[in-house]
Amino acid sequence: MLYEISESVSAKNSVILLHPADNVAVARVAVGEGQSVEAGAVTVFAKDFIPPGHKLAIREITVGEPVYRYGNLIGFATQPIEPGEHVHEHNLGYQEVQTAGEAPQAAPPRFEGPSTRSFLGFARHDGRVGTRNYIAVVAASNCAAYTSELIAQSFEDEALPSTVDGIVAFPHGEGCGMSIGPDSEQLQRTLEGVLDHPNVSAALILGLGCEVNQISHYLGKAGDHAPATLQGLTMQETGGTRGAVEFARNHIRQFIERAAEEKRAETPASKIVLGLNCGGSDSFSGITANPALGHCSDLIVEQGGTVVLAETTEIFGAEHLLTRRARSPQIAAKLLRTIENYKAYLRQFGGSFNDNPSPGNKEGGLTNILEKSLGAVAKAGTSTLEDVLAFAERIESPGFLFMDTPGYDPVSITGLAAGGVNLIAFTTGRGSAIGFPNIPVIKIASNSNTFRRMRDNMDVNAGRIADGQATVSEIGAEIFELLLRVASGERTCAERIGHHEFAPWRIGPVM
Repeated sequence: MLYEISESVSAKNSVILLHPADNVAVARVAVGEGQSVEAGAVTVFAKDFIPPGHKLAIREITVGEPVYRYGNLIGFATQPIEPGEHVHEHNLGYQEVQTAGEAPQAAPPRFEGPSTRSFLGFARHDGRVGTRNYIAVVAASNCAAYTSELIAQSFEDEALPSTVDGIVAFPHGEGCGMSIGPDSEQLQRTLEGVLDHPNVSAALILGLGCEVNQISHYLGKAGDHAPATLQGLTMQETGGTRGAVEFARNHIRQFIERAAEEKRAETPASKIVLGLNCGGSDSFSGITANPALGHCSDLIVEQGGTVVLAETTEIFGAEHLLTRRARSPQIAAKLLRTIENYKAYLRQFGGSFNDNPSPGNKEGGLTNILEKSLGAVAKAGTSTLEDVLAFAERIESPGFLFMDTPGYDPVSITGLAAGGVNLIAFTTGRGSAIGFPNIPVIKIASNSNTFRRMRDNMDVNAGRIADGQATVSEIGAEIFELLLRVASGERTCAERIGHHEFAPWRIGPVM
């Protein structure tokens, strides 16, 4: 990627010092070789070209000395680093730190007052509230995936009642050839969460007929649903692909008639359940978009709502920032066990948490997973950590929660969705186009360049923070107001374009 060196910036505003204890600063704009920059009370001359978002040393760093950003450790110097020198993979080494967390501090009382803000949502029989009103066609296995898409596509040219957002398919590549046990149970928990979701009016589970993941598992739990909101069929019993499409269409027509009677009603903001995710992160993500979303998260919790941070691979190295906010020592210990279990999972394949940063993350200035995680956890604001959930576990308590998911975006948002989030806020630095079949995904750009380049995909430009045009709290409040409008029916960019990414997490072998 090519960068232009701006002549309009000054030494005072060309880099960002994030904490007084830091020995590196972050280039706000491209800094040319020999250019002077000021970081706090220190003035240095760049010894290299420093791309936007990348780090330069503001004091001498010796071999083996810790390097700090956000006032936290992000690695160790692998060679002598002079003031003004570019700090990245060539001279900053990764070393796995001891997972130790910090003892929880005194937690404030839980929210007990009424919400002062509201949105227009669809009330469900179990007390949850939908921000959308879809009819879902869920494949029980890969063998039914294509047919599930055909069923949804068959309604594309049909006029639907104004209260029905659409017929959406959930195709995937799992459901057979998998081990019976934790893997199959996790898939079932995921699909159960999709079938019984607050944004779904009614659902159909479609199988081939002979797969491991039998539709009887879901139909046997029909008593947990409102009457006539779950139906199932198999292709082998209904005449194959074309026969299954026709059978499904008959069921769905009945679903549509029922959904046509459902209306949006004013609902307290406490019914918002927001999933937090990031993808294609860059160095600005932890400076602009993530802290702004964190401010929004605190506003939601203050209203009695729920925010769910995910991506276990992207809290490693920053877990101490979360354990100190845990409601109790037991919750803190639960988070640390989740990280240790993920480490064991990675060791089965010879992997490391530091395999996480992608080439794009690194080009955007993130050197390793420690640095990435410290910025990623900012999405969760400052609220008390109330609980730690398994992947796709049903979300049943308000406040700030954490869910165990991979950092891989489609799988992570699938876990959040299956847990029951009714909105997703997704920050990105390099640019992401992801969406979800039945949940609005709000896309927040960390820098103005990405916002302009991918305007059709981006809903909010948090890059204005780095540009000096807005504060973190101002953008956070903007995201909060947008969430209320989206919850009431306003479409996000991902919805308008039609992104429908869905990917269950396979944790076991292919049989």
